[in-house]
Amino acid sequence: MKLKSFRELRVWQSSMELVEIIYRLTQNFPKDEIYGLSSQIQRAAVSVPSNIAEGHTREHTKEFLHHLSMAQASLAELETQLEIAVRLKYFARDEFDRILVLVVALGKQLYSLRNALLKRLKT
Repeated sequence: MKLKSFRELRVWQSSMELVEIIYRLTQNFPKDEIYGLSSQIQRAAVSVPSNIAEGHTREHTKEFLHHLSMAQASLAELETQLEIAVRLKYFARDEFDRILVLVVALGKQLYSLRNALLKRLKT
């Protein structure tokens, strides 16, 4: 079954939910971070669904795989930046732990989708 739109992908939907959470979280960061860590965190979060969407619209599976890889890299970047923010006490460790559960689940979704596409390429 061919998906009509990237919007039908659960991994895209999950990543969009994460973006919403990240934007709400960074609203409470210190104002002097608006162009610093806050902005970097937002960009990394936005990059995940953006790469999924862009990759899905490409003509070739290899291009989609490339964009999924970039989405995974952005997710790792996001996790690192969130760790920095929690160490700087911009938000609480328990909130970080709740977000980390979502980040890890999204990473697993990306990994599963990449594996499914790789299998399709081999057949």
